[in-house]
Amino acid sequence: MKKYYLPLPDREMETVILANGEFPSHSVPLAILNNSKYLVCCDGAIDNLIKTGRIPDAIAGDCDSLSKENAVRFKDIIHRNPDQETNDLTKSVQFCIEQGRKNICILGATGKREDHTIANVSLLWEYMKEVNVEMITDYGVFVAIDSDSVFESKEGQQVSLFSIDNKPITLKHVKFPVNDHVFTNWWQATLNEATGNEFLVETSGRTIVYRAF
Repeated sequence: MKKYYLPLPDREMETVILANGEFPSHSVPLAILNNSKYLVCCDGAIDNLIKTGRIPDAIAGDCDSLSKENAVRFKDIIHRNPDQETNDLTKSVQFCIEQGRKNICILGATGKREDHTIANVSLLWEYMKEVNVEMITDYGVFVAIDSDSVFESKEGQQVSLFSIDNKPITLKHVKFPVNDHVFTNWWQATLNEATGNEFLVETSGRTIVYRAF
């Protein structure tokens, strides 16, 4: 059974992707950004990144949001993908997969536009087929699962589940336990609370698990 740990500021991530949502401001995602071993920037996010003095290892996307100045400045690390069927975040994930990178942390994927936020979170279900991926925001962390999993937590930590498949879910070691229940709408498994240092999710369906900071 796989265990998912809470992100820590001193965690050194193998691969970090910075998307073009709200730039991280919480201490945890900011530290992860600064400590990343390999940083891939979605093309639209480069303007905010360079303001911090940080230069990415690669820039990926269709490059429609890239200024002419930055297109010239970073020409040696730009990996252009013109596919209009996928967004820049997916292009960045695909680039990482092509590079053999299997452990990915996504930052800056929420905020600004709600439709982009929902789309980016839901894409975790697609990415999980090929990589170990988590999405960290200024407020918490999202991961996608499709099998029984253990999650590191803190007593009183807010926990939400979002189920896409009509598969039974069992949730243990939370304030409101769930036993073999099928959820039919995303809101139904939200706003729970961990009762200790870990909780258990049992399911065979695609599920997003969120733990608030």
